[in-house]
Amino acid sequence: MTRLAATAMVAATMMIGSASAQTVLRSSDTHPDGYPTVEAVKYFGQLVEERTQGRYKIEVYHSAQLGQEADTVEQVRTGVIDLNRVSLGPWNGLIPETTVPSLPYIFRSVDHARKVMNGPIGDEILAAFEPYGVIGLAFYDGGARSFYNSKKPINSMADLQGMKFRVMQSDIFVDMVSALGAAATPMPYGEVYSGIETGVIDGAENNFPSYDTAKHAEVAKYYSLDEHLIVPEVFVMSKVVWDTLSPEDQEIFRVAAKESVLKQYELWDAQVEKSRALVEASGSTITTPDKQPFIDAMKPVYDKHVTDPKLRDLVARIQATE
Repeated sequence: MTRLAATAMVAATMMIGSASAQTVLRSSDTHPDGYPTVEAVKYFGQLVEERTQGRYKIEVYHSAQLGQEADTVEQVRTGVIDLNRVSLGPWNGLIPETTVPSLPYIFRSVDHARKVMNGPIGDEILAAFEPYGVIGLAFYDGGARSFYNSKKPINSMADLQGMKFRVMQSDIFVDMVSALGAAATPMPYGEVYSGIETGVIDGAENNFPSYDTAKHAEVAKYYSLDEHLIVPEVFVMSKVVWDTLSPEDQEIFRVAAKESVLKQYELWDAQVEKSRALVEASGSTITTPDKQPFIDAMKPVYDKHVTDPKLRDLVARIQATE
């Protein structure tokens, strides 16, 4: 009995030691479970767990369980949250380089945006995060954002005059909406549905998957394909946590993040197609206005937000990318 008890104690100690050797990292996302960015981070977590032989495990907290984006930005910088998938807008006031891919009509198409952000220019912008307490791991596709509202179809800039639209907390987004003759109302993503429903705002701007999965199509039936923004979303890690990793593990995390991008693209394309079909079937009216007047109206936005020669060069290089 004594020998059996001793053996059991050793086995229990080994199990505790094995369990304690696994580090669990928390990753935040405001989107619902099943959303392409959420699933891409889960895929990243699978790769990390496999390649570190289970030493690291990633738990993804979707649906803003750890807070809205503005809150999680500060939490990941201080190490309260380990990893974070977040829009670029909340970073604009902190990291100058993030303003460039956030500019309206900086990208000609989704394919152009992917080529830029998944290449050397994207890596250059990711590197700009480190001085601000986070490590930029990868850019995901945030889709083409367009206006939608509860009042009327938007066929031209004239239709936007005087309307109130929710935007992310970003000076660029506010100035963009103002340049089009509408009023911008910064508001947390989670408050958009009730804001439209109660008339606090007339509408918002986002991509088809968000318009669908957040149920905004229930209260805002008019969607205009002006595609004013194709803003990437960034996947970052707290530098506080990053610095605890060995160089070998840091490489595993970086490579896994890059591989998760291709998974996100695949899931995103399927979700866009599915979401558009769903909102059309539910009765949403989709219009396609002439984009050129919208593009022409953006000159004051560029003049205001791209004053630094370094940022001007970044704009020029993005526009020159074929």
